[in-house]
Amino acid sequence: MNVWLISAGLLSSSAALLHIGCIYFGASWYRFFGAGEQMALMAEQGSLQPTIITSGIVTVLIVWALYAFSAAGAIVALPFTRMMLILISAVYLLRGIVGFFLIFNPLGRTPDFWLWSSSICLVIALVHIWGLKQSWSSL
Repeated sequence: MNVWLISAGLLSSSAALLHIGCIYFGASWYRFFGAGEQMALMAEQGSLQPTIITSGIVTVLIVWALYAFSAAGAIVALPFTRMMLILISAVYLLRGIVGFFLIFNPLGRTPDFWLWSSSICLVIALVHIWGLKQSWSSL
């Protein structure tokens, strides 16, 4: 079993759980994690928009976790695993890099949000890439 890909799956799962926490705990969590005041206000007003947006993110993160676990051999093989892990790694890497450029123009979020979330995305990307490199021949 590939420890790096297990770790990648756990990281995506953890991110999904934190997003679920935002849905459950509402505005205070959206604010704490830097989602922006607009998302927090919509959550306070009972709008479904933050829940729908965050649920979409949760779904993507869970699928990404499943692909990492699949590639690690922890669960059943999923289709297109190699291609999906390349795409997942690329998205995490791109999100991490682009976020650093948004620190100075935060688009409704805090500069700290972009700094921390981008750093986390880069770490997750590197864990995926390293795991993918180790499992490449078996995928």
